[in-house]
Amino acid sequence: MNPDTEGRVVASPPRKPVSMLAWLLQVCLVVSLAALLAWLVHNAQANLRERNMAAGFGFLFSDSAGFAIGEGWIPFGEDDSYFWALLAGALNTVRVAVPALVLASLLGLVLGIASVAQNPLLRGLVHTIVDVLRNIPLLVQVLLVYIIATEALPNPEDALSLAGFYLSKSGLILPWGQVEVTPFGVHGTHVLSTEWMSLVLSLMLYAGAYCSEIVRAGLQSVARGQSEAAHALSLSRWQTLRLVLIPQGLRVAIPPYTSLMLSTVKNSSLGVAIGYPDIVSVATTTMNQTGRAIECIAVIGSVYLLINILVSFVMAQINRRVAIKER
Repeated sequence: MNPDTEGRVVASPPRKPVSMLAWLLQVCLVVSLAALLAWLVHNAQANLRERNMAAGFGFLFSDSAGFAIGEGWIPFGEDDSYFWALLAGALNTVRVAVPALVLASLLGLVLGIASVAQNPLLRGLVHTIVDVLRNIPLLVQVLLVYIIATEALPNPEDALSLAGFYLSKSGLILPWGQVEVTPFGVHGTHVLSTEWMSLVLSLMLYAGAYCSEIVRAGLQSVARGQSEAAHALSLSRWQTLRLVLIPQGLRVAIPPYTSLMLSTVKNSSLGVAIGYPDIVSVATTTMNQTGRAIECIAVIGSVYLLINILVSFVMAQINRRVAIKER
């Protein structure tokens, strides 16, 4: 039931039933795609047999990786299996994507609100920053931030110290756990590497610039009369923003914001350019050592697919909660 222009409630038009022809076309399409996939798999297996190359994922559990991973959430050594290595790489992808998304969202919210501020100087400054960040390729930003960090930060033996934190070219040592200061540098149990910080900062700036445009579009989608009504009720600008504009703007902002989140997760794969051991880096090393190109590429695709499905599911639930519900 929908209200018409005069406020009367009228019945929504009935949905047309799906015809039998449409069902047949969909079934034919699914069968054709399944047949194509089966043919590709069979053809790949035949080509591998002709070249005397093994196929399958058994090597993930039977062979030792033979290489180390410098950082991560789980311990990993050279004697561990390839499966454990890929798991560590997948967790490293999550380890960089989650904080990048959170920081980019906060930065985008601040820049988006500032872009609709009444101060023209502030608006112009924000628009300039956003345009610069959006129009420089992300790979260039990642390399630029990493080069600046490695050149500007001091050596480990001369690490900057502030309230128990130590910052150097080796990364940021957190004051939790064991921290050891030696003539050769500072060592600790909780370290954020320079590669991790550079990648998170680059993703935050790049995604934050796009997020600010999404926030601005969401705020400007709210009718001007809503703001005027809020001012008539003596609400401050902050109260108007928090109680009126942002809740209604979410309905417009969440769908493109979801796409931005998915892109940011996939863009984290650029960490391989600066040596960050994410799933792409670990899988590439595994592929070079084992020659299992198809399996390693399948693992990379599966990891990003799983992460993005989870992100899409969460954002779909949020979008459903803020969407306008018709009676």
